[in-house]
Amino acid sequence: MPEPVLPSDPMTLHTGGCHCGRVRFEVRAPADIRVSECNCSICSKSGYLHLIVPSEGFKLLSGREVLTSYGFNTHTAKHLFCAVCGIKSFYVPRSHPDGFSVNARCLDPDTVESMTVAKLDGKQWEKQYPQGRGEFRQE
Repeated sequence: MPEPVLPSDPMTLHTGGCHCGRVRFEVRAPADIRVSECNCSICSKSGYLHLIVPSEGFKLLSGREVLTSYGFNTHTAKHLFCAVCGIKSFYVPRSHPDGFSVNARCLDPDTVESMTVAKLDGKQWEKQYPQGRGEFRQE
């Protein structure tokens, strides 16, 4: 998985949300974002592109009242969906439970200058994260 966004990276304020517009958020991340495309069962079926950010880099602007949660396997991840349109624009991932995974496909396009996509073998999750989770590392 690409390294998560670190507070030391040059940041841009991005906005985004779900399809119906009820869920809106802002996220601090570089203009040139690095995301991962996971092949696990839920990500491959939904086409999710992960932009991992620390919790202080994410702010929910609206829609808390329409978010619904889905859990499976270890129930560590908090998969949050808009109950109106069904889109998962962000969630709390099992790999980084102290942050958020933002679906890069749900970002408004005006602030993203480029996107690098790396493959992640989520079908072999335990091999990818033998410690049970990823780390936010300071360089």
